[in-house]
Amino acid sequence: MNPTTQTKALDVPTAILQRRSIKTFKTDPIAPELLKQLVELTVAAPSSFNIQDWRIILVQDETQKQALAAASWNQKQVIEAPVTFVFAADSSAGEQDLTPILEQGLQTGAWNEGTVNYFRNSIPQFQAGLGEKRREYAIKDAIIASTHLVLAAESLGLSTCFMNGWIEDKVKEVIGAADDPNLAIAVIVPVGYAAEPRLNPGRLPFSYNVFVDRVGNPYQG
Repeated sequence: MNPTTQTKALDVPTAILQRRSIKTFKTDPIAPELLKQLVELTVAAPSSFNIQDWRIILVQDETQKQALAAASWNQKQVIEAPVTFVFAADSSAGEQDLTPILEQGLQTGAWNEGTVNYFRNSIPQFQAGLGEKRREYAIKDAIIASTHLVLAAESLGLSTCFMNGWIEDKVKEVIGAADDPNLAIAVIVPVGYAAEPRLNPGRLPFSYNVFVDRVGNPYQG
């Protein structure tokens, strides 16, 4: 596929059903305007209190790709794909200066003055109250954003692969965050054009793992 070819975007249900985890990529680049669109759709994801506590690093430089691959058990898709999104999560985001987020919510009309004043005090208190679970909450937000990326990429003719095989400390070194104790690595997602198709391995019947009201009461559909 020509990277600059304009394709008609898939609808969401089709993108969900069509998506496969691709492990082999072409080296074809992603057009800058398409990459920007992917970023825009990724950061459109929701987050707790809209604090947007993900930190997304686009790894494109060949030396950086080699280093990231080495930190990911030498998985070749990081080297082959033209760009790999590293989704990190900042567990301290809710206790930092929230003014840009609050003012934007006010300007868009999404929040009124009362909501903004409430959030200004309650968000830091809530985040501090999470204690050790701050990391977990931030990672959840980053994972939600990564799912937006994967479906957006699929709908626009690109392929992806969620990667959970990496060494956090080494990945943090690669992205220049080795000394940041508040930053956690959530997931790594190579993005590019698939070099080979992958078949759908199928899913279990609902009765195996989908329930109504409580575990053990299977959903029949």
